[in-house]
Amino acid sequence: MSNTILSRKDLTFGLKPRRVTFALPILARMYIHAVSHYLPTQVISNEHFTELNGLSSEWIIERTGIEERRKAAPGENTNTMTLEVVRALQAKTDLATVDLIVGATYTPYDTIVSLAHEAQHELGIADIPVVSISTACSSLINAIEVVEGYFALNKATRALVIVSEHNTAYNNDKDTISGHLWGDGAAAMLITKERQSDNDFEIKALLTGGAAHTAKATTAVVLKPIDGGVVMPAGRDVFINACQYMPKASLQVLDRCGLTLDDVDYVLPHQANLRISRNVMNTLNLPEEKLISNIQRYGNTGCAGCGIALSEQWDTFKKGEHIVITVFGGGYSYGAMVIEA
Repeated sequence: MSNTILSRKDLTFGLKPRRVTFALPILARMYIHAVSHYLPTQVISNEHFTELNGLSSEWIIERTGIEERRKAAPGENTNTMTLEVVRALQAKTDLATVDLIVGATYTPYDTIVSLAHEAQHELGIADIPVVSISTACSSLINAIEVVEGYFALNKATRALVIVSEHNTAYNNDKDTISGHLWGDGAAAMLITKERQSDNDFEIKALLTGGAAHTAKATTAVVLKPIDGGVVMPAGRDVFINACQYMPKASLQVLDRCGLTLDDVDYVLPHQANLRISRNVMNTLNLPEEKLISNIQRYGNTGCAGCGIALSEQWDTFKKGEHIVITVFGGGYSYGAMVIEA
């Protein structure tokens, strides 16, 4: 059976590859000025799950691509990782004039004092909008879309976006279906309305969407804090929809800014499963050399995964290169973004 869920033709939805000049594919110009990431130091190898429930390392790698993942230490949580990643970003750029904070997570430590509040408290900046969102693993793109709205309404010009996930707080390692998938980590970025330097990455276009109309969307993967934590009773359905929606969103966002697949230098998909990532590349007919992946080392770090990978790869991109970030999350939700180095 082919690894490709849908062909490129199936996913174009009537879109023909062409160059089109739009007046503006986003409501307000946005530039990523700096990015940072944080990873806990504890490494959990596949052998942990072999000893716990008999899953061999070879089986886990074959099914997911994951070789190891990071686990937050006792005393670490979504909010403490937020502080770490904000301090890391402060070492790269001045955050004193931030006028909007958007935080995203589906694994909160505190449902009242959100990670965005924690960041504001750390920075000591008064009287600015502080927003927290969750659209599962696609939350990074949704968070940036919130920034787009504030910029378009002239309500902000310098936004701090934070994505932080403490998956292991809600995970059951003994779950043989999904217990071996999850890892912890965080990322942050400063997004500005005006270019700050020649090294800024421009956000050319972005889009988001929900796919909860599909049959198993609300039951395929769930996290109920007081009812079993995170479980994935319909992993195959998650796999199929992720393989459909991430290429679809990628093609649509490229079309919005008049680009084609020929213009794509790298693709950074949600770090859910290496087989899914490879399927996305196969569907888009792009070589695996253009795939950015860190799931092998960190597992599924939720909405933080793409931010972590972008931070890790930041200094390797060449001026003018185009990176497509495409995401899919439980619920279901999806999104995509084109950035230019």
